[in-house]
Amino acid sequence: MSWQHTLEQLEEGTIRAANKDEHGTWHANVAAKEAILAAFKAGENTAFTGPYQGFVDKHNLPAREMTVADGVRLVPGGSSIRRGAHVSPGVIVMPPAYINVGAFVDEGTMVDSHALIGSCAQIGKNVHVSAAVQIGGVLEPIGASPVIVEDDAFLGAGVVVVEGIVIRKGAVLAPGVTLSASVPVYDCVNHVQLAKGADIPERAVVVPGTRPVSGLWANENGLNMACALIVKYRDEQSDASLTLESVLR
Repeated sequence: MSWQHTLEQLEEGTIRAANKDEHGTWHANVAAKEAILAAFKAGENTAFTGPYQGFVDKHNLPAREMTVADGVRLVPGGSSIRRGAHVSPGVIVMPPAYINVGAFVDEGTMVDSHALIGSCAQIGKNVHVSAAVQIGGVLEPIGASPVIVEDDAFLGAGVVVVEGIVIRKGAVLAPGVTLSASVPVYDCVNHVQLAKGADIPERAVVVPGTRPVSGLWANENGLNMACALIVKYRDEQSDASLTLESVLR
Protein backbone atom coordinates (compact mmCIF):
# COMPACT_ATOMS: atom_id res chain seq x y z
CA MET A 1 0.00 0.00 0.00
CA SER A 2 1.35 3.45 -0.91
CA TRP A 3 1.94 6.17 1.65
CA GLN A 4 -0.48 8.36 -0.32
CA HIS A 5 -3.32 5.87 0.17
CA THR A 6 -2.44 5.42 3.84
CA LEU A 7 -2.58 9.17 4.48
CA GLU A 8 -5.99 9.28 2.82
CA GLN A 9 -7.24 6.44 5.02
CA LEU A 10 -5.85 8.10 8.14
CA GLU A 11 -7.69 11.32 7.27
CA GLU A 12 -10.90 9.39 6.63
CA GLY A 13 -10.50 7.48 9.90
CA THR A 14 -10.80 4.11 8.19
CA ILE A 15 -7.42 3.16 9.65
CA ARG A 16 -5.73 4.53 12.77
CA ALA A 17 -2.14 4.85 13.97
CA ALA A 18 -3.05 2.82 17.06
CA ASN A 19 -5.82 0.33 17.79
CA LYS A 20 -7.35 -1.23 20.89
CA ASP A 21 -7.60 -5.02 21.03
CA GLU A 22 -10.34 -7.13 22.58
CA HIS A 23 -8.61 -6.93 25.96
CA GLY A 24 -8.56 -3.14 25.95
CA THR A 25 -4.84 -2.87 25.24
CA TRP A 26 -3.66 -0.29 22.72
CA HIS A 27 -1.08 -1.20 20.06
CA ALA A 28 0.70 0.94 17.48
CA ASN A 29 -0.26 0.35 13.86
CA VAL A 30 3.27 -0.17 12.58
CA ALA A 31 2.25 -0.18 8.90
CA ALA A 32 0.55 3.21 9.26
CA LYS A 33 3.55 4.71 11.02
CA GLU A 34 5.89 3.31 8.37
CA ALA A 35 3.77 4.99 5.70
CA ILE A 36 3.96 8.34 7.50
CA LEU A 37 7.74 8.05 7.73
CA ALA A 38 7.84 7.16 4.02
CA ALA A 39 5.85 10.30 3.27
CA PHE A 40 8.39 12.41 5.17
CA LYS A 41 11.21 10.76 3.24
CA ALA A 42 9.47 11.35 -0.09
CA GLY A 43 8.58 14.94 0.71
CA GLU A 44 10.56 17.93 -0.47
CA ASN A 45 10.48 21.34 1.15
CA THR A 46 8.35 23.80 -0.75
CA ALA A 47 7.18 27.37 -0.25
CA PHE A 48 3.39 27.39 -0.07
CA THR A 49 1.18 29.97 -1.75
CA GLY A 50 -2.37 31.12 -1.20
CA PRO A 51 -3.60 31.08 2.42
CA TYR A 52 -0.32 29.47 3.56
CA GLN A 53 2.01 31.91 1.82
CA GLY A 54 5.19 32.42 3.81
CA PHE A 55 5.29 28.85 5.17
CA VAL A 56 7.73 26.12 4.11
CA ASP A 57 7.10 22.41 4.70
CA LYS A 58 7.12 19.04 2.96
CA HIS A 59 5.18 19.42 -0.26
CA ASN A 60 3.15 16.26 0.39
CA LEU A 61 2.12 17.10 3.99
CA PRO A 62 0.26 20.41 3.71
CA ALA A 63 -2.31 21.69 6.15
CA ARG A 64 -5.80 20.38 5.48
CA GLU A 65 -8.44 22.77 4.20
CA MET A 66 -11.67 22.03 6.04
CA THR A 67 -15.16 22.58 4.63
CA VAL A 68 -18.62 22.83 6.18
CA ALA A 69 -19.24 19.26 5.02
CA ASP A 70 -16.50 18.04 7.40
CA GLY A 71 -18.65 19.09 10.36
CA VAL A 72 -15.62 20.51 12.20
CA ARG A 73 -15.61 24.01 13.67
CA LEU A 74 -12.12 25.35 12.97
CA VAL A 75 -12.15 28.85 14.46
CA PRO A 76 -9.97 31.49 12.72
CA GLY A 77 -6.72 32.48 14.34
CA GLY A 78 -3.77 30.32 13.39
CA SER A 79 -4.82 26.70 13.99
CA SER A 80 -3.67 23.95 11.64
CA ILE A 81 -4.66 20.36 10.93
CA ARG A 82 -1.96 18.56 9.00
CA ARG A 83 -2.55 16.11 6.18
CA GLY A 84 -3.04 12.57 7.46
CA ALA A 85 -4.84 13.66 10.65
CA HIS A 86 -8.45 12.64 11.25
CA VAL A 87 -10.83 15.09 12.90
CA SER A 88 -14.39 13.83 13.32
CA PRO A 89 -17.62 15.82 12.93
CA GLY A 90 -18.54 17.81 16.02
CA VAL A 91 -14.95 18.64 16.97
CA ILE A 92 -14.14 22.25 17.85
CA VAL A 93 -10.62 23.59 17.37
CA MET A 94 -9.91 26.94 19.02
CA PRO A 95 -7.00 29.10 17.86
CA PRO A 96 -4.13 28.60 17.86
CA ALA A 97 -3.98 24.80 18.04
CA TYR A 98 -2.14 22.15 16.05
CA ILE A 99 -3.12 18.59 15.14
CA ASN A 100 -0.24 16.65 13.59
CA VAL A 101 -0.10 13.88 10.98
CA GLY A 102 -1.54 10.51 12.05
CA ALA A 103 -3.51 11.94 14.97
CA PHE A 104 -7.13 10.92 15.49
CA VAL A 105 -9.61 13.26 17.23
CA ASP A 106 -13.05 11.76 17.73
CA GLU A 107 -16.54 13.25 17.76
CA GLY A 108 -17.52 16.03 20.13
CA THR A 109 -14.03 16.80 21.40
CA MET A 110 -12.92 20.34 22.22
CA VAL A 111 -9.32 21.29 21.40
CA ASP A 112 -8.68 24.61 23.09
CA SER A 113 -6.16 27.37 22.42
CA HIS A 114 -2.42 26.64 22.36
CA ALA A 115 -3.06 22.89 22.49
CA LEU A 116 -0.92 20.38 20.60
CA ILE A 117 -2.15 16.95 19.50
CA GLY A 118 1.07 15.23 18.48
CA SER A 119 1.66 12.87 15.59
CA CYS A 120 -0.35 9.63 15.88
CA ALA A 121 -1.94 10.61 19.22
CA GLN A 122 -5.44 9.18 19.66
CA ILE A 123 -8.13 11.32 21.31
CA GLY A 124 -11.56 9.83 22.05
CA LYS A 125 -15.11 11.15 21.96
CA ASN A 126 -16.22 14.15 24.03
CA VAL A 127 -12.77 14.83 25.42
CA HIS A 128 -11.99 18.32 26.71
CA VAL A 129 -8.44 19.32 25.77
CA SER A 130 -7.99 22.58 27.66
CA ALA A 131 -5.75 25.51 26.83
CA ALA A 132 -2.00 24.82 26.50
CA VAL A 133 -2.36 21.03 26.79
CA GLN A 134 0.54 19.18 25.16
CA ILE A 135 -0.16 15.66 23.90
CA GLY A 136 3.10 14.10 22.79
CA GLY A 137 3.42 12.44 19.42
CA VAL A 138 5.59 9.49 18.48
CA LEU A 139 6.71 8.24 15.09
CA GLU A 140 9.89 6.50 16.19
CA PRO A 141 10.65 3.94 17.44
CA ILE A 142 8.23 2.49 14.96
CA GLY A 143 6.59 0.06 17.39
CA ALA A 144 6.09 2.59 20.18
CA SER A 145 2.48 3.36 21.00
CA PRO A 146 1.43 7.02 20.99
CA VAL A 147 -0.42 8.84 23.75
CA ILE A 148 -4.02 7.65 24.05
CA VAL A 149 -6.83 9.66 25.63
CA GLU A 150 -10.06 7.67 25.78
CA ASP A 151 -13.66 8.91 25.66
CA ASP A 152 -15.02 11.52 28.08
CA ALA A 153 -11.66 12.41 29.62
CA PHE A 154 -11.01 15.96 30.81
CA LEU A 155 -7.52 17.46 30.52
CA GLY A 156 -7.08 20.70 32.47
CA ALA A 157 -5.05 23.69 31.37
CA GLY A 158 -1.35 23.13 30.89
CA VAL A 159 -1.49 19.32 31.17
CA VAL A 160 1.41 17.46 29.52
CA VAL A 161 1.08 13.79 28.53
CA VAL A 162 3.96 12.10 26.70
CA GLU A 163 5.75 8.79 26.12
CA GLY A 164 2.75 6.65 25.25
CA ILE A 165 0.75 7.15 28.45
CA VAL A 166 -2.87 5.93 28.21
CA ILE A 167 -5.58 8.03 29.85
CA ARG A 168 -8.55 5.75 30.34
CA LYS A 169 -12.21 6.63 29.85
CA GLY A 170 -13.58 9.46 31.95
CA ALA A 171 -10.33 10.29 33.74
CA VAL A 172 -9.71 13.88 34.84
CA LEU A 173 -6.28 15.51 34.87
CA ALA A 174 -6.21 18.72 36.90
CA PRO A 175 -4.38 21.77 35.53
CA GLY A 176 -0.62 21.39 35.51
CA VAL A 177 -0.43 17.59 35.69
CA THR A 178 2.55 16.13 33.83
CA LEU A 179 2.59 12.43 32.95
CA SER A 180 5.43 10.49 31.37
CA ALA A 181 6.97 7.06 31.70
CA SER A 182 9.22 8.35 34.50
CA VAL A 183 6.68 10.30 36.58
CA PRO A 184 5.40 8.24 39.55
CA VAL A 185 1.64 8.11 40.12
CA TYR A 186 0.20 7.42 43.57
CA ASP A 187 -3.38 6.25 44.06
CA CYS A 188 -4.36 7.85 47.36
CA VAL A 189 -7.76 6.15 47.25
CA ASN A 190 -6.49 2.56 46.96
CA HIS A 191 -3.17 3.24 48.71
CA VAL A 192 -0.94 1.93 45.92
CA GLN A 193 1.74 3.28 43.62
CA LEU A 194 1.04 2.61 39.96
CA ALA A 195 3.81 1.07 37.91
CA LYS A 196 5.76 3.70 36.00
CA GLY A 197 4.18 4.29 32.62
CA ALA A 198 0.96 2.54 33.69
CA ASP A 199 -2.45 3.59 32.39
CA ILE A 200 -4.37 6.22 34.31
CA PRO A 201 -7.49 4.32 35.46
CA GLU A 202 -11.01 5.07 34.31
CA ARG A 203 -12.67 8.03 36.06
CA ALA A 204 -9.57 8.76 38.15
CA VAL A 205 -9.11 12.39 39.24
CA VAL A 206 -5.41 13.24 39.08
CA VAL A 207 -3.70 16.31 40.57
CA PRO A 208 -0.07 17.47 40.61
CA GLY A 209 1.93 16.46 43.65
CA THR A 210 5.44 16.20 45.04
CA ARG A 211 7.37 13.61 46.99
CA PRO A 212 10.64 13.83 48.94
CA VAL A 213 13.85 13.04 47.10
CA SER A 214 15.70 10.17 48.79
CA GLY A 215 19.18 10.60 50.21
CA LEU A 216 20.66 12.40 53.20
CA TRP A 217 21.76 15.52 51.30
CA ALA A 218 18.36 15.81 49.58
CA ASN A 219 16.59 15.43 52.93
CA GLU A 220 18.82 18.05 54.55
CA ASN A 221 17.91 20.49 51.79
CA GLY A 222 14.22 19.66 51.78
CA LEU A 223 14.23 18.62 48.12
CA ASN A 224 11.12 17.25 46.46
CA MET A 225 10.34 15.94 42.98
CA ALA A 226 7.16 16.01 40.93
CA CYS A 227 4.64 13.18 40.98
CA ALA A 228 0.94 12.77 40.27
CA LEU A 229 -1.75 11.90 42.80
CA ILE A 230 -5.08 10.17 42.24
CA VAL A 231 -7.15 11.86 44.93
CA LYS A 232 -10.60 10.51 44.05
CA TYR A 233 -12.69 8.83 41.38
CA ARG A 234 -15.44 10.71 39.58
CA ASP A 235 -18.87 10.83 41.18
CA GLU A 236 -22.14 12.52 40.21
CA GLN A 237 -20.97 15.88 41.54
CA SER A 238 -17.74 15.87 39.57
CA ASP A 239 -19.57 14.62 36.48
CA ALA A 240 -21.93 17.61 36.67
CA SER A 241 -19.06 20.08 36.98
CA LEU A 242 -17.33 18.66 33.89
CA THR A 243 -20.31 18.38 31.56
CA LEU A 244 -19.56 19.90 28.18
CA GLU A 245 -22.13 22.53 27.34
CA SER A 246 -24.03 21.53 24.18
CA VAL A 247 -25.01 25.18 23.62
CA LEU A 248 -21.37 25.96 22.76
CA ARG A 249 -21.48 23.52 19.87
